Amino acid sequence: MRVEIISIGDELLIGQTINTNASWIGQECSLLGIRIVQVTTISDEKELIKDAVDMAFTRSDLVLVTGGLGPTKDDITKHTLCEYFNTELEIHIPTLERIEAFFISRNRPMLDVNIRQAELPKSCTILDNRNGTAAGMWFDYEGKILISLPGVPYEMKGIMIEEVFPRLKAKFKLKALYHKTILTQGIGESFLAEQISDWENDVREQGLGLAYLPSPGMVKLRLTSYEGESRSEEIDRYFDQLIKRFPHYIFGTGDETLQGVVGQVLRDKHLTIGTVESCTGGALAHQIVSVSGASNYFQGSLITYSNELKGKLANVDEKIIDGFGAVSSEVVEQMARNGRDLLGVDVCLATSGVAGPEGGTNEKPVGLVWIGISTSDRTISKCFRFGDNRERNIQMTVLTALNLVRCEILGILFEKK
Repeated sequence: MRVEIISIGDELLIGQTINTNASWIGQECSLLGIRIVQVTTISDEKELIKDAVDMAFTRSDLVLVTGGLGPTKDDITKHTLCEYFNTELEIHIPTLERIEAFFISRNRPMLDVNIRQAELPKSCTILDNRNGTAAGMWFDYEGKILISLPGVPYEMKGIMIEEVFPRLKAKFKLKALYHKTILTQGIGESFLAEQISDWENDVREQGLGLAYLPSPGMVKLRLTSYEGESRSEEIDRYFDQLIKRFPHYIFGTGDETLQGVVGQVLRDKHLTIGTVESCTGGALAHQIVSVSGASNYFQGSLITYSNELKGKLANVDEKIIDGFGAVSSEVVEQMARNGRDLLGVDVCLATSGVAGPEGGTNEKPVGLVWIGISTSDRTISKCFRFGDNRERNIQMTVLTALNLVRCEILGILFEKK
């Protein structure tokens, strides 16, 4: 089945709102064996909507439209679809009753514009919205289907899960796919592809799909079975092969996060952690505490952005800073070692680098970062060269530091490429 998504809304076109609806729909549809062939984003204009639907029907069996179903005058999708499908609006009593109950439960008055949301096209099948007031609409048209959904993400998701997917499964014999994703940190996409080329060849020869999904500091590997879960154990075996070969890069699967994995390792080992941060400015601590229950292992952080505070807060020797510079193994190791004592933790991470875009030199260019880690066994530091983008440099420093501490605690030899 070929599916096209039409996303309606000026807020999407001007970048005010990120189109998370399309990505979620694409992900969920792929699991059902439904192929998204195109995503089109358009303004709230009648002719643009009609033209987009015309073009979508030439390419696809199912068109999913999101947006433009609110109570205000600029929400014209419902009226435009009435014209397109040559039908008219009428009050849909079950929807009206549901809207009334919605406002009563919240002790809010129901306005005329809310009542008009119960006016729905006669020729469509109404899809209940249990999370809001804008109902979804299902149109059958010359052997094809158009489904119109509200643009509010949690309302759209509710209708898709409760109404659309069950109807599609009942109407079509969908061949569900099975995906599993493995998560890597510390190796680029091209280097990873080179090192696993033999493994990749075997995977593809067995008829499994492989996708590389890179982002700053991470690469996800997704294996797909086109025969559903019947090959899930085979996929697990392939991933087990990679984990044995690259334990220093592979930190988890699926929706796991690196900070979540590190948190679980700390829990399992009954260890506490703290940070002393320069170039990351608290971003590392922020990621650690983004995990629920982080108070069980995270004690605190020292933000020592200036050289003066490196001395005052982290007790870094001024002579060491003057002799080697703030971005050095000597300084970052003192930050980590002293931070472990000052914060009273088992493990301390320290970061110092040139985030950029200013401040770089020939000897210490933008993107140069030292990460230190101190435990009761030893204090080490490693140097990394990331890039020239400040935001990405900070992000990659955080991810690399988290993976480094994971490897250190688990006794995994850490390599960098």
